[in-house]
Amino acid sequence: MSIICPSHDPTPLVTAGEGEVEARARLRVVRPQGRPRRLLLCLDGVPFEVISGAKSRGMFDDFEEPARLLSPFPTLTNVALAEMLGATPPAGYESLYFDREAKELRGGVRKYIGRRTPDKIPSSYMDELDYQEPLAFEFLIYVATDAVWRADMRRFRERFLSAPPSRDFFGFLKATDGLLHIGGPERLTVALQSLDRLLREIREAAGSETEIVLFSDHGMNLVENRRVNLLTHLGGNGYEVVTNMRRPRGKRRVSAPGFGLCGYAALYCGDETGRAELAETLTGLEGVDFSVYREEGGRAALVAGASGRARIERRERVGETFYRYEQLDGDPLGLNETARSLGAEGRLDVNGFARDADWLARTWGHTYPDALANVYASIYTPRVQHTADVLVSLRDGYYYGATSFSRMVRLLATHGNALRSSSHAFLMSTHRAFPTHVRSAEARPVLRG
Repeated sequence: MSIICPSHDPTPLVTAGEGEVEARARLRVVRPQGRPRRLLLCLDGVPFEVISGAKSRGMFDDFEEPARLLSPFPTLTNVALAEMLGATPPAGYESLYFDREAKELRGGVRKYIGRRTPDKIPSSYMDELDYQEPLAFEFLIYVATDAVWRADMRRFRERFLSAPPSRDFFGFLKATDGLLHIGGPERLTVALQSLDRLLREIREAAGSETEIVLFSDHGMNLVENRRVNLLTHLGGNGYEVVTNMRRPRGKRRVSAPGFGLCGYAALYCGDETGRAELAETLTGLEGVDFSVYREEGGRAALVAGASGRARIERRERVGETFYRYEQLDGDPLGLNETARSLGAEGRLDVNGFARDADWLARTWGHTYPDALANVYASIYTPRVQHTADVLVSLRDGYYYGATSFSRMVRLLATHGNALRSSSHAFLMSTHRAFPTHVRSAEARPVLRG
């Protein structure tokens, strides 16, 4: 992997017109605040355990202890930040996605070329940003990571110090994601040391009354990852992988958008392709942890994996939410003991349902954090505009994505699956102590309130 040398300044890579979106943020209507100024700074892809480890070594000592911010599955930037900020859902899980109305793949690499035009803004959360990297940096962080990180921090510092001191400032640093993907936790730790120094400087300049809220959008597994042979497996089991479904082709058709090298896959079925059969086919593929899909004619989420099959049901009663985990064959989400303990405490009703709050209290630190609400919502709530028919969570150590990208990098970490390493983002403040865990859907009042 070639990295730009330290003396090279990538700032000139900004294209003409790049400032248009940033100017929109500066010109938006600002409402008076009844509290001191707040700097919100999101670090892309930094796991809870990394920031906790950094704090234990003396970094970020002006901050309270970090909380676990529970990222939604699939654990991806646009999905997570749209939910955390109550913003519009992105069109797809990544920039390459399957458009159900057009029945074809849309987007891709061209989203990173040129300047940020409205079609390149995936969600309304981006309208809230006072600083984000130039569009070209979004790709370059994976090929010139150190140089982009330095330029990103310099630009962020300059933008914050020149912003009106009477209002909040919201910055997003994406280079941390590239540092972990390509360099692993050791390389990120060096970058966090420089960020710690920068935030101390900012606190001195802005005054101690300015609250700094540092958080991430999702976590990351910290193991070397290899590609899962998804397309070969589908083809070998009689499926035709297609880029569009405008015409019948005879075989069982599946579209499997592959872009970033992430620990999940989103599959879209042709009219002749059954979701249950597709999910069952994937249970024998090395690297697949589980798949989830909607029950035909019902309101349940069905989970299928090598460890078995289960059914997740949700019910609303008098303003409260309840979930039931029904093991059909085995225990794919590892919740058997949790269900037993809820039953022993009298927290399961006669039909096996327990309050959402009871499930959350026992599973926020689970192998699959907040498993029932998170996995169920992944296919029943509009986390994206074009929800997959079958969502696949891969085991740590495996990824799916564009073949061309996989030839370019040695992937030392990634995210996307429903496991704890990717689901545990972090949240901490210089002024407030947060609970041990905060759901992504409940984060906006904490961040913006």
